[in-house]
Amino acid sequence: MKILKNRDELARRLLENAEARVVFTNGVFDLLHGGHIELLWFARRQGDVLVVGVNDDESVRRLKGPSRPVFPLEERMEILAALKPVTWVVPFSEDTPLELIRSMPRLDVLVKGGDYSAREVVGRREVEARGGRLLLCPIRTENSTSRILSKLGRA
Repeated sequence: MKILKNRDELARRLLENAEARVVFTNGVFDLLHGGHIELLWFARRQGDVLVVGVNDDESVRRLKGPSRPVFPLEERMEILAALKPVTWVVPFSEDTPLELIRSMPRLDVLVKGGDYSAREVVGRREVEARGGRLLLCPIRTENSTSRILSKLGRA
């Protein structure tokens, strides 16, 4: 199954796949759009296994406001798990994925969208300290979930 319950299950899967090059990205993934798809394919091309961390509903509300998420965690995870580039999807409840990243026995590449600067990326120092690297995915689309919701008069 592509949907993992927690970071302990993820750690077990990563240890079972000891030879795989592990890539990680994370986000809310509330309304899936072209920018998300670009990011996921870019990330997958960097290794053998793509782990996607997904903010749980409470952390989304803290970060994005009371009207978010549009879709509950379980549905967001099911949608991501159905996508070809994704190997595993795992939730996290903190506002950032730092604890999830720290719990991973290995992580070769951390990927975030190019709308971030390297200094802003949570977990970069931890990944680089273990010999991994950060890659920023070039952004080619102007879409964002917040922008789409704003156009719909919902944000």
